[in-house]
Amino acid sequence: MTMTAERPVSLWPAAHAADARRPRSLQTKIGASDTVCARRAGYLLHGRTPTDGGEKRKAILGTWLHAGVLAAAREEFGWIIERRVEDETLRGHIDAVQLDRDTAARLPRRLRPSLPAEETTVEDVKTKSTYQWDSVLRYGASEAEIRQVLLYADLLRTGGFADIKGQRQLARLGPLRVGRVRFRFINRDAGDEHVQELSFDARRAKPARWWVRQVRKAASPEELPRTFEGPGLSAICDNCPFRTACWGSVAAGRRPQSVLIHDDAQRAEVLAEYAEVTARIKPLRERQKFLRAQLDGSEPGVYGDNALSWSGGNPTKVDDVETMAALYRKAGVEVPMAPDAAAMKAQLSAQGIPVPVRLDFERCTPVSINVTPRKP
Repeated sequence: MTMTAERPVSLWPAAHAADARRPRSLQTKIGASDTVCARRAGYLLHGRTPTDGGEKRKAILGTWLHAGVLAAAREEFGWIIERRVEDETLRGHIDAVQLDRDTAARLPRRLRPSLPAEETTVEDVKTKSTYQWDSVLRYGASEAEIRQVLLYADLLRTGGFADIKGQRQLARLGPLRVGRVRFRFINRDAGDEHVQELSFDARRAKPARWWVRQVRKAASPEELPRTFEGPGLSAICDNCPFRTACWGSVAAGRRPQSVLIHDDAQRAEVLAEYAEVTARIKPLRERQKFLRAQLDGSEPGVYGDNALSWSGGNPTKVDDVETMAALYRKAGVEVPMAPDAAAMKAQLSAQGIPVPVRLDFERCTPVSINVTPRKP
């Protein structure tokens, strides 16, 4: 008797269901974490219904990693994690607060950190993919990420921790003197960590507060600007729950950004800028090709501020028709006089037999140069 094992159950339906059950309050205040895009913040503030779903696996993995990192910081260092701050217009949950020694001494001993900071520091943990990692190392936190953490720090500076159940002792500290904000970036593919710190004072938070006031003043979300370039050009727009509400339904074969042009005058203006940018890019591309040619054959390694590596140059995989024919003969199936690779592959796949391939050493994949910032 042949025994057939049942296919293991996927955890992703459970993960999506758990994510859908996470509490999401009605928006009477702007969440600091919602200040990524002005128009999206407007949709949330005005109670608009999301128009788009989308794949959430990466976001869920990021949430799990995020929670694990914060739990470790609490258990090992005694840092304060996931605590609420708010005022009459803004609210948020700070990832981690590392209190300075003097402030920590005002708390009961059980709440004091084992590793206090030189000055009270607000930390935000961000998980990133390898695809985004080079940008993190080169440019650090984005404008939206900095705005978010400045708002957290300013809420803590002006009102302290919210006086709610579970954090009454913290609320009794009152407004805190925040001296620093910190970003902790975690590469969710490789586990690499990158830390960026900025000094903080009330003046740094003023532009972020102005941003929130502008969003709240708008009579409708459509009055607010789109912060990013749109679907297909921005991952944030691709995964936005208000993508269709913001960009509309686009005619087949057209890109969403085409809705931004309303008449020939605008078309002429965009075309002129396109020609200007193309003219500026051309010599840079030519220079880049020349520099790439000079580096050809260089050994991988760290040179100055940059690390050099190479990828590609591998033999390509091609269908192994001779092995497929041998499999046909072994199975007692007639081999076509003129082997049809596509049909043979289809039949092998239908029978659950792996399609054989071979390496073609005469046809290799292109060699790509990879330049990344030197690790500290």
